[in-house]
Amino acid sequence: MKSPAALLTLTLLTSSLFAQTEDPERARNLAATCANCHGTDGRPVAGSGIDPLAGIEKRLSLQKLADFKSGLRPGTIMPQIAKGYTDEQLELIAAYFAAQK
Repeated sequence: MKSPAALLTLTLLTSSLFAQTEDPERARNLAATCANCHGTDGRPVAGSGIDPLAGIEKRLSLQKLADFKSGLRPGTIMPQIAKGYTDEQLELIAAYFAAQK
């Protein structure tokens, strides 16, 4: 009887590993929501007054996003947007824009 239970447990643990396989486009898809204001690939329209995101160091972007999320940094829409993402999602977004040169 112990053998079927152990097999079931092993099967469930193994299947959960495969279920969590990361979508290679996830970071790009999350970052696409930023395009409305920050432009495609983090390059806003020149003279718009919107900060560019492309090529900004990941650590710096994460700090700004954390400050928006916590309310330390004021903004019109960014505090609400930042609160809508998990820390893991913000990491993916910051990494995506850091890679844009």
